[in-house]
Amino acid sequence: MLTPPKTDKRPIERVHHGDVVVDDYEWLRDKDDPEVLAHLHEENAYTKAKTEHLAILQEQIFEEITTRTKETDLSVPTREGDWWYYTRTVEGREYGIHCRVPAAGPDDWEPPVTDDSGSPLPGEQVLLDDNVEAQGHDFYSLGSFDVTADGATLLYAIDLEGDERYTIRLRSLDGSGREYSDVIEGTSSGATFDPSGRYVFYATVDESWRPDTIWRHEIGTAASDDVSVFTEPDERFWLGVGVTRSRRFLVIEAGSNVTSETWLLDAAEPTGEFSVVWPRKDGVEYDVEHVIAGGKDRLLLVHNDDAVNFELVSVAASDPQGDRRVLLPHDPAVRLEGVDAFRDFVAVEYRREGLPRVAVAKVPPAGLPAGATPDDTLHELAFDEALFSVGLSGNPDWAQPTLRIGYTSFVTPSTVYDVVVATGERRLRKRQAVLGDYDATRYSQRREWATADDGTRIPVSLVYRHDLIDLGTPAPTLLYGYGSYEHSIDPGFGIPRLSLLDRGMIFAVAHVRGGGEMGRLWYEHGKKLEKRNTFTDFAAVARHLIDEDITAPDRLVAQGGSAGGLLIGAVANLAPKYFSGFLAEVPFVDPLTSILDPSLPLTVIEWDEWGNPLDDDEVYSYMKSYSPIENVHVNHYPPILAVTSLNDTRVLYVEPAKWVAKLRDVGAEPLLKIEMAAGHGGVSGRYAAWRERAFAYAWVVDAAGAHPSGE
Repeated sequence: MLTPPKTDKRPIERVHHGDVVVDDYEWLRDKDDPEVLAHLHEENAYTKAKTEHLAILQEQIFEEITTRTKETDLSVPTREGDWWYYTRTVEGREYGIHCRVPAAGPDDWEPPVTDDSGSPLPGEQVLLDDNVEAQGHDFYSLGSFDVTADGATLLYAIDLEGDERYTIRLRSLDGSGREYSDVIEGTSSGATFDPSGRYVFYATVDESWRPDTIWRHEIGTAASDDVSVFTEPDERFWLGVGVTRSRRFLVIEAGSNVTSETWLLDAAEPTGEFSVVWPRKDGVEYDVEHVIAGGKDRLLLVHNDDAVNFELVSVAASDPQGDRRVLLPHDPAVRLEGVDAFRDFVAVEYRREGLPRVAVAKVPPAGLPAGATPDDTLHELAFDEALFSVGLSGNPDWAQPTLRIGYTSFVTPSTVYDVVVATGERRLRKRQAVLGDYDATRYSQRREWATADDGTRIPVSLVYRHDLIDLGTPAPTLLYGYGSYEHSIDPGFGIPRLSLLDRGMIFAVAHVRGGGEMGRLWYEHGKKLEKRNTFTDFAAVARHLIDEDITAPDRLVAQGGSAGGLLIGAVANLAPKYFSGFLAEVPFVDPLTSILDPSLPLTVIEWDEWGNPLDDDEVYSYMKSYSPIENVHVNHYPPILAVTSLNDTRVLYVEPAKWVAKLRDVGAEPLLKIEMAAGHGGVSGRYAAWRERAFAYAWVVDAAGAHPSGE
């Protein structure tokens, strides 16, 4: 009989606000301790043994994913400057190959095409082959990727550990493949060339792994000579750097979870001083875009200053703190999410009725006439599906006459369109291939509404194979949730998910509070001292699905990752009776311990999301009331699978490791699977990722009691 690894108890006391907590398993935090590593390997061996009966099913699902996926493929080329850029994949290779071909001329806005084989385009130049760079490494992730405006030099940044620390390198694109001597180590993601191509701007992190300093590197000089141009002392904020699409300004953005501040620098003076657009104001967020209207530099700002769902204003670039011209006023029914400016038009992204939207407005040569607003010319892109996702996708060129968008739904594979702004024509560029016998008409998607404990209506999205599912007969179901950071889980297609649907499973998404699906207040009512709404909403959705005979407690599995893993852990304590299994991926299940320790990566930044339990005893008590680890108790826990990664810097592996140990203390039988060479996003390489998804889905099929063969 298999027995789980024994986790030694080495109690330590933690005292805050007069509350004494004894933690038996904090010793697992030291990942350099050979004893800890040995224990983690034992957990992996135990999980492998306990899931051995799923090996054939896992292999079947992996084969289904690979046979449905077009492994040799090519993305739709995107024009920037004098080149068309794209990425290719090749069957049998884990990673992409980044390439380009020259544009035919200034008026060449039709992406080059080849046959449907995914073969290289004529005249192709390979910029970076990730397969070559990854050779000899267990983990590989490409971060920053940029090319100078003249197309002569490549910047790329690589992480070989999974800890999201990148090494920047430069490469000549003159055909020689020559690597520059410039090497910059220990950076965060988001490095960029300035428009002249003479300098690189990048960010580094402090001891808590917070991007806190922006540097300027002159190409051809030693990294030790780099100049610090901006440092953010407030530990709640982290930094990013970029360039406006117009290449008119360099941009530094400082942001916490609830407050932001942007600084600009005339790109013609890259060694000059950055100046603030709007001084930070606690609780006010804004984004900045540059546009030229009537021959004058203007800034478009999407902000929430006295506008909870945000509004769009225009200010003079020369005096951004001067008069504000409201272009799109606040609308309580519409969450304005962003604006993108081009030479001849602007595109606006927003949410209405729980779904993302995109609208386009032309920029008149002389600017908008007096009294006019973009409402006069703003045209929403319409789609005929009840549930869908749409958003901007790869629009780097200031002068482009088309707007590229990505579109998908639960039943429509990812689709790329170019919208000709002058005429409104929508040109289909590519739809994700699904090999085999996929027929979208066999699948249905629909929206349900559950009622929360306080009467709030919670949207629920469902997708299923209607020839296998009768919604009046309980079916095995996977219920997914997240519910934090105003992150929305929008309808989207996934090839791996077909392996569940074709086994007679329903895939459902609970759009719980804490996410952003229903506007900014949907987020506000699921954070800090209202965080429990996230968990009770999810339980209410499960109850609704059961009450409506869509599923049943013996065939309903819950899934969530990261902050969604906190959701899974909390619901496992609150309402295990509704579920036959819990899949928690990189789960944030020890939030109180983490948020109490400012030395841990990103903790102080997180206080805006969860509250500060270190200084506020009410926050401390509230977090303790829902923290999964703090609330493990003798209960009827269904099967639990926790998946994590040793090098994750966002949610440390120790959290699920401790959680699993505490669950076993009360008689539960959880499993822990830990990737020993990966980060927060899991393993690198597409085949490795597919195998991991196949493992998780095999476990889900088993826990939900679905038909393993899919027949």
